[in-house]
Amino acid sequence: MPLGAARFGLLGGVADLGKLELIETQTGSGVTSVDFTSIQESTYNVHFMTLNNFGYYEQSQNMGFRFYESGVLETAGVYQYAFQANEVGGTTGEIRLTTSNLIRLDQTGSQGMTLNSYAYFYNLGDSSKYSFATYHSMVERISGGSYATSTGTKFGSGVLPQTSTVDGIRVLTTGANNLSETYTISLYGIAES
Repeated sequence: MPLGAARFGLLGGVADLGKLELIETQTGSGVTSVDFTSIQESTYNVHFMTLNNFGYYEQSQNMGFRFYESGVLETAGVYQYAFQANEVGGTTGEIRLTTSNLIRLDQTGSQGMTLNSYAYFYNLGDSSKYSFATYHSMVERISGGSYATSTGTKFGSGVLPQTSTVDGIRVLTTGANNLSETYTISLYGIAES
């Protein structure tokens, strides 16, 4: 067998590097947060998450991530994030914060929002390193239960700038409104990463 085939895991005993391995999928609606508390952080040092149809109607609030550190949810203003917002109408901007209580995924507005997003998480189980995320989101604004014309993309990253073992991820909205869309969120580990 050619050497190239062996590198791609076609021979027995060769690692299938970069393979996505599903850890958990959650689907639902009518909640303000979704927890992933069995993330296999000692097996994977890179995680990948997909968020589909994650959103709410008519209230200014944020969507984002928080981390569990050794089973305790970190809710203090210790997270840092920055993202680039690109609206369909041509408006662009940068939003950043060094004292946030979450890694923010969206851009707050008076209308509701729904988003489709993917994120990579790094070093979650390594207690000697900071845990951080990078993400890309497509956001659609919702007005009165109908989709509005204003939409855009968000590219960003965030960090928990303290060394700890992160063993869980919470995906959440910060306002009182529950998620009004039926969402699907999947978490994967990346093999041998």
